Amino acid sequence: MGANISGGGSIDGDATGPPLRPRLDDIPESCAALILARLNPPEICNLARLNRSFRSASLADFIWESKLPSNYKLIVEKVFVEEDRDLMNLKKKDIYARLTKPIPFDGGTKEIWLDKNTGGVCLSMSSKALTITGIDDRRYWNHISTEESSYRTVAYLQQTWWFEVDGELEFQFPAGTYSLFFRLHLGKSSKRLGRRVCNTEHVHGWDIKPVQFQLTTSDGQHVVSRCYLDNPGSWVLYHVGDFIVENSNALTNIKFSSTQIDCTHTKGGLCVDAAFIYPSSARKEAKLCS
Repeated sequence: MGANISGGGSIDGDATGPPLRPRLDDIPESCAALILARLNPPEICNLARLNRSFRSASLADFIWESKLPSNYKLIVEKVFVEEDRDLMNLKKKDIYARLTKPIPFDGGTKEIWLDKNTGGVCLSMSSKALTITGIDDRRYWNHISTEESSYRTVAYLQQTWWFEVDGELEFQFPAGTYSLFFRLHLGKSSKRLGRRVCNTEHVHGWDIKPVQFQLTTSDGQHVVSRCYLDNPGSWVLYHVGDFIVENSNALTNIKFSSTQIDCTHTKGGLCVDAAFIYPSSARKEAKLCS
């Protein structure tokens, strides 16, 4: 085919016929790989369906290594059990695909994964990994099972005067900007006759004073925001704040909290699922706090 194109001949060898036009199948695999390297992962997967050249090129290790975070080997060492560490022997595309699925660690109380679109590191900490004031007193708090959390359980507050949830995480993040959120829900949801229903009987006190969110990092960054909790019956991501990681080789310690400690009134009917950390480039629908 290449000789016909360069010679300007037709398909049947007639040199006087119109020249053949190059097709996508004629693009060398090495050129296709260079094109794919400039795209994001979903775009790479879409173009891989075009033809054999793009499909073969999409498997190149150098393409997917550039999409993996700089610390992906550390992630594998930290969160995978010994028998699963042969993951490093897989093709880089397969490593990327595996890391985009949430991976539990620290006894199943935390999860880590990569954002499918950007390859950015995402983390979450379940309610059981957070320090909740009064969690051991069943008059106020208890853990309830639910399919609406990836952890299959959330902390439910019936009523309290002093609401305080604290978290702390130390991790070696790749350089970049990250956003921290609390995932909260007013009311207790359940299934009845196959339909979702929400009991808001205990929801009260959140419209009187706002909840205060705080975030502090080991290198001195500090963010404070306040927000009224609303929208009963729906899970809401409350944006605590952003932090910047400049040194990807250093551990970053993050402390964060959610408090409403005005003891002039009680508050209750709140589910606490988890705290989430996403790359700020991974846009999330969240309630912004002031």
